[in-house]
Amino acid sequence: MQKFLTAVVLIPLGLIFIVFAVANRHLVTVSFDPLEPSDPMGNVQLPLFVLIIGVAILGVIAGGIATWFRQGKWRRAARRHQAEAIEAKAQLANLRASVMTPAATEPRRLLLDQSSTAGRRDKAGAAV
Repeated sequence: MQKFLTAVVLIPLGLIFIVFAVANRHLVTVSFDPLEPSDPMGNVQLPLFVLIIGVAILGVIAGGIATWFRQGKWRRAARRHQAEAIEAKAQLANLRASVMTPAATEPRRLLLDQSSTAGRRDKAGAAV
């Protein structure tokens, strides 16, 4: 299903790029010298579609970098919360282990009240 959806999106997108490139293949001059418009020093002649697609790619990269920097505090908070969760899980495991196993220094004994057993005998006549 995912391959089908990918094909449904990528094939029309590819066709749009091909049609755009064929329709805009004439050369344009790109100048990097705003002070001398008649005879620019830094100029490049490119097909229009290369220029537009290149600018779009640079825009996506710049947007991704800006987003990455703006989300830095959220990534830092996520790392801190993850470390706290790992520490809490370790503490919970230690507490569960200490509750489940009795301590070796404290033997478990059933203490009976001495007054209730005084003078009592079992069926065989032995003192309880």
